[in-house]
Amino acid sequence: MLDSKKSAPPPDLRILPIDSIFPHEVHDTQRSEPLLKILSEAEYLTNPPIVAPMGDGSFVVMDGANRYHCFQELGYPHLLAQVADYKSKFVELGVWNHIIGDWDMDNFIQCLHELPDATIKQGWDYRSVAQIMLNNGTVLSLDAPVESIADRSHTLRNLVQIYQRQARSSRTALSDPTLIWPLFPDAIGLVIFPEYKPADIIAAAREKAFLPPGVSRHIIHGRALKLYYPLAKLTESSVNLETKNAELQEWIREKLAQRAVRYYAESTYQFDE
Repeated sequence: MLDSKKSAPPPDLRILPIDSIFPHEVHDTQRSEPLLKILSEAEYLTNPPIVAPMGDGSFVVMDGANRYHCFQELGYPHLLAQVADYKSKFVELGVWNHIIGDWDMDNFIQCLHELPDATIKQGWDYRSVAQIMLNNGTVLSLDAPVESIADRSHTLRNLVQIYQRQARSSRTALSDPTLIWPLFPDAIGLVIFPEYKPADIIAAAREKAFLPPGVSRHIIHGRALKLYYPLAKLTESSVNLETKNAELQEWIREKLAQRAVRYYAESTYQFDE
């Protein structure tokens, strides 16, 4: 956990070849499809994806899988990203839990029992692939033979696809049902995922053993937001990568000189997503 008295350094913003960046999770079609239309008409990049070096000149997307997917679909040769190293004390890796709502609980339970190569058990089992807490007080554990990150990701993708197709899901860092059920009155259950290590995320990217969307949770202290960097600068075919990065650094210096950059150290809730 970061010492709250220590300020995060300025964000390391770079323009990178998009083919040097690799996702570790499946993009969320419910989010990426409308985002693709928005970005195809946008003039500015607001919030850059965040990537981590993988040690071989390539990068893994820590946060922003849907944005990365959209820019790839749109044919961008380069992408402006914030680079953050897993070795840094300013990066924390956790997981999101999934709240499942607007669905029938009996149908959900039946679908769980129909998962291939998996067993549903009553009660907590922290060695299992995932825990499911139902709003009637029942706790289920999803057990499956998992010997690698590929096995684990495959099982979890099957699990998430169940409610991704038929229910409404929301991400939360909460796990206390006394807080969740009042906030989400139509919720039928909460899926709790096990923790990951940075090596798991990098392996998922390298091996294409993609996690389901919205499971890994990266906390980046010093995250860059609301950039409004001109997207046209990323698509200019007559400008090489070195020049594009020089222009980016000059743009950052101008923003600092204009006092247009402000650092917020406290945790925040943003209500305009």
